[in-house]
Formats: sequence, C-alpha cells, structure tokens
Amino acid sequence: MPYRLANEPLVIVHDRDGAIRALSNVCRHRGTIIVREKGRCHRLLCPYHHWAYELDGRLAAAPRIPERDDFRITDCRLPEFPCEVWMGFVYVNLDPAAGPLAPRLADLEALVAPYHMEEMWLGWLGEEVWETNWKAMVENYMEGYHLTPLHRNTLNNLNPTGLARHIPAGEHWFGYEVGFPEDLPRVTAGHPDLTKKQSDTCIMAMVQPGSGIGLAADYSSFLCLQPEGTDRVRYKAGILFWGDAWPQRAVDSAVELFHKTMAEDRSVLEPMMQGYRSSHHESGPLAPPSLEGPLLDLARYVGRRLLPAMGEVA
Repeated sequence: MPYRLANEPLVIVHDRDGAIRALSNVCRHRGTIIVREKGRCHRLLCPYHHWAYELDGRLAAAPRIPERDDFRITDCRLPEFPCEVWMGFVYVNLDPAAGPLAPRLADLEALVAPYHMEEMWLGWLGEEVWETNWKAMVENYMEGYHLTPLHRNTLNNLNPTGLARHIPAGEHWFGYEVGFPEDLPRVTAGHPDLTKKQSDTCIMAMVQPGSGIGLAADYSSFLCLQPEGTDRVRYKAGILFWGDAWPQRAVDSAVELFHKTMAEDRSVLEPMMQGYRSSHHESGPLAPPSLEGPLLDLARYVGRRLLPAMGEVA
C-alpha cells in the first residue's frame, strides 16, 4: 500500500514471512514512484524500466543493466524505515535512530487494551483535505466542550458535553472520555474484558502529533492527520466495528453519523482560519479542565517539542 509521510513516499508491505515493513517507494534507478495503489503482488515492479524488488526491499532484477564494480544487484535495496504495529495500527518513523513506540504508550495501552481495538473490523475508510490548520483540527477532535452546541442533532445524542471528563495526559498522548446516555440502544456490549463502566464510556485519545482514536465498546473511529501547510490538512479516517452482530443498516447508520459530524466540524474549522488571521483575534479563557483540559495538554506538548529547538537556534 502506498503512503506519504511528511512528503516522503513510502510503501507498506506485508512480507511472506508475516512481517510488516515500511519501504521507500522510490526506485533506485531514476526516482520513479513504484507503487501507485494498494493490492497484492509477489514483487514490487517499477513501471518505468521494470526494476523489480523483493518484498523486503532487495533488488531482484535490473533489466539490461550489467553488473560492474559500482553496481551489484545484491548490494542494492530500497531503504527501510522503522515500523511498528500498536493496537492494530501501523506506525512508521522516518528517524532510523528512533526508539520503539510501544514503551512510550504503555499507560495509554493499559487504558484502551480492554476494548481490543485490534480485533475490530474495518467497515469504512475515507480521505479528505480540509482548508484548516493542523493544530485547530487536533484541538477540535480532543475537546468535549463543543459536542452539544455544534453537534446538537448528531453526536450530542450519543456523547453530550455534560458527560465529558478529562483524562490525565501521558508524555506522548492526551485525551478525554465521554459517557453514553443510559437509555442509548447499543448493537453490542463489546469485548467480555470490558467492565460496565468501560462499556458505557467512549475514550478519545490523540497519539502525538496527529493519530487520533475515538474508542467505544461497539464501534470506534480513527483519524490520521497529515499537514500540507499551515492552512491545509489531509486526513485519513476509518470506522471499526466489534463482533459479527452488525446488520448492514446499522453499519450504514454509523458511517452516516460520522460523515454528518465531520461536516459540522468542517463548517466551523475552515472559516475559523479567517478569524485566526484577524488583527483583532485574541484567545479567550478556556472552559474547565473536564471540557478543554486537553487543549492545555496539547500546548504543553508543543512547548516541549519547540522550546528546546528554539533555544538551539538562539
């Protein structure tokens, strides 16, 4: 599957040995993008001159190019990037010296593990580009203050503002939880590992800087953000379902609710960019921590990342 991370073309492969790898998607011959769409294959074949690569990145064939002292097929391969699967999601790091992800998210994993998100099945996957700022989109995703005012006829019926509670942040993630109304009908109670309180709670978490999950017992959603500038964000989103008790009409209803909710968010976030550019824009006070506490968590994260670098520049 092709993917672009921070403008770096990648291809994610599931190798014959069961390993998941993140390889450069750039041919070692003339820089052609090798894989254009997801699918199945035994080798990665560059469409330009048919250089072929094994699924572990090794060059297998370079037609009509003889080997010589400065070119050996056995010495040529696609660069590979650190790749890790966490709770069913594939994470790639472009820094070859980066440490593993899982230890950094151990506290979050303890919180979400009973939901067994990695065992849910993908019911919908989509992608859009919004004309807004990455930080504004993260802030919107991670606060419960707007649930009832903005989503009064949609998400408010499931997760009203009054049931939102801040979760103490970890170093590499932050979040909040929000309850469901007691009389809300549910398709399934979720995994047997869940307590009743967990089954009645939705966890909203953001793995910094842009990997969000909305986790519930019966179905969940995820959001992967890729900034394309200060006022443009590409995101990929999906909806995951638990168990086999879901009729198609219920799946369609969940997908429709997601679309309506995202459209409502977009209706605010894109015009907000005009407000940000106003010479009269000043940030007001935040709501109590239960409602907008995650915004402070995000600000602290940005500070931890930027201030040391700014000191080095100074």
